[in-house]
Amino acid sequence: MKTATYSGEARIGRAFARARDERRLALVVYLTVGFPDRAATRELARAAIDGGADVIELGVPFSDPLADGATVQRASEVALRAGVTLDDCIREGAALAAERDAAIQLMGYTNPFFRYGYTRLANALDAAGIAGVIVPDMPAEESGELDAAFAPRGLVRVDLYAPTTPDERLARLLPSARGFVYCVALTGVTGARERLGGDATDLVARVRRHTKVPVIVGFGISTPDHVRALRGAADGVAVGSAALEAVSRAAPAERATALRAFVAGLAQAARS
Repeated sequence: MKTATYSGEARIGRAFARARDERRLALVVYLTVGFPDRAATRELARAAIDGGADVIELGVPFSDPLADGATVQRASEVALRAGVTLDDCIREGAALAAERDAAIQLMGYTNPFFRYGYTRLANALDAAGIAGVIVPDMPAEESGELDAAFAPRGLVRVDLYAPTTPDERLARLLPSARGFVYCVALTGVTGARERLGGDATDLVARVRRHTKVPVIVGFGISTPDHVRALRGAADGVAVGSAALEAVSRAAPAERATALRAFVAGLAQAARS
């Protein structure tokens, strides 16, 4: 088992502390494991970190990603056709955690994690140096078994909250939040948008009343202007569909370069 210094929660804490010390937003970048091909994930993740990502979310491909829009759905389909499994995702995360200090998380749906077994998953993530998971379709009220497996190992399960979440639920659940809180910028699925949801900053303010852990905003974040708009409100931003689209638009030999440049543009906005 990892010591407290190397626990998943500690890795996340270091990532946000660096951003805070540098007076900037932390940058969380999502990549589907196995997209656009099995061999690409590690190179793309390195490129994102080199561009300025503090946290990498490795997407676990799933056949029915209810919270995701067309871009992530297509990426999952490509990865599933290539035979990518949860074990593959853990191996990719372990390789990244071994060579970089960025916090690595898995983002996936309840079914693959449940079938794998929560205790087995906790042991595997702990051994890999992966910080924890984000599970969009697992309400905090139904996460007790997973949390019980994660807590002794210092692993983090991150909750998502939407603009429609009532204050009563925030007050009840947020005091136990660990790692960071993920605020959904809009009501709907993931996907790049031209404009940031108007309720995002209000949601961040409501969340902050009930927790002291960092607060990030995701879903629809796709441009430097979106990032700049959240300075002074959130502690970080999460970018997924727009990152995958930057990869998709590039020629195969230029994918890593294109992603690094895209992330670097967001990182600059996070500082300015």
